[in-house]
Amino acid sequence: MSWLFPLTKSASSSAAGSPGGLTSLQQQKQRLIESLRNSHSSIAEIQKDVEYRLPFTVNNLTININILLPPQFPQEKPVISVYPPIRHHLMDKQGVYVTSPLVNNFTMHSDLGKIIQSLLDEFWKNPPVLAPSSTAFPYLYSNPGGMPPYASQGFPFLPPYPPQEANRTITSLSVADTISSSTTSYTPAKPAAPSFGVLSNLPLPVPTTDTSAPVSQDGFGYKMPDIPDTFPELSELSVSQLTDMNDQEEILLEQFLTLPQLKQIINDKDDLVKSIEELARKNLLLEPSLEAKRQTVLDKYELLTQLKSAFEKKMQRQHELSESCSASALQARLKVAAHEAEEESDNIAEDFLEGKTEIDDFLSSFMEKRTICHCRRAKEEKLQQAIAMHSQFHTPL
Repeated sequence: MSWLFPLTKSASSSAAGSPGGLTSLQQQKQRLIESLRNSHSSIAEIQKDVEYRLPFTVNNLTININILLPPQFPQEKPVISVYPPIRHHLMDKQGVYVTSPLVNNFTMHSDLGKIIQSLLDEFWKNPPVLAPSSTAFPYLYSNPGGMPPYASQGFPFLPPYPPQEANRTITSLSVADTISSSTTSYTPAKPAAPSFGVLSNLPLPVPTTDTSAPVSQDGFGYKMPDIPDTFPELSELSVSQLTDMNDQEEILLEQFLTLPQLKQIINDKDDLVKSIEELARKNLLLEPSLEAKRQTVLDKYELLTQLKSAFEKKMQRQHELSESCSASALQARLKVAAHEAEEESDNIAEDFLEGKTEIDDFLSSFMEKRTICHCRRAKEEKLQQAIAMHSQFHTPL
């Protein structure tokens, strides 16, 4: 229908002033993103116009700053978080989200690149420290208040499982303690089961997060043995015998321990504990080589620091020498030298007028100084012309 209702002059001019048909809000958003990219060349784009990540290192601690742009950005302020969580006066209590006044008072006319740069400057002035617990990226497992419902992104630097505690001691645990501890850690809350006295001390079944997962001995995909609907051993007993078994815990316990499913669970747990202990021993054997490599890295880092210091000193010396030999510095020296030669010739002429020197000495010394003065002035003028010509086509010398 554009042929029937042609654009007016004002409409055509407004369309021409909006490249690509973008609204003013979208143009402002693109300007802020460009400002962010121009200010930080190492920034990575995780999702176009939505999420960006900037890594930086301070005091041997690498921190990733994650910038999340909400749908109504720049009318809404960006969500800036860090990984791993850190302790700093610009962070929240969890050490995940930035609570800087520049972020809280963000407007659509703010400069996002300068805000991130000021945040980095503050981290450099007051280096942050790692928070006590840092197991996962902030909003992959929870939805904090005010967080837009974006689909979770893949972060390759996240550990596949929560990291274990450092400096822990390895001790041998009984099967019952191991099973009960794992059940306490991973089993969801259920109604309290009736107590059967001695039966409460028996090892509990190993829980599983996915019953359809294949049987595995790595501790992450264990499958419970199939429990039959009926027990043939009990079907042969009379009602009175079943009643006595229910009343006498010793008999019930003896019958319970003969179940093949329980034996399989106990054997699997024993094998798993043995494999864990063997893996722990192997890790302890690797500790000396790890410490040696760590010391090697520290030595190389110290050498790098020394080489860097020497390099900076040489660079400063090279800069001083280049400044002293620049065209402008040479011109200034020639000008001063020509003036000194001129003053010396004037002094010789005054001595001759006062009768202090002979005419032969006067002529030889006066002509020598005057020649030096004129040569230096000529060189100074030629150098000035070269500087002026070079400045027209190139950067100043």
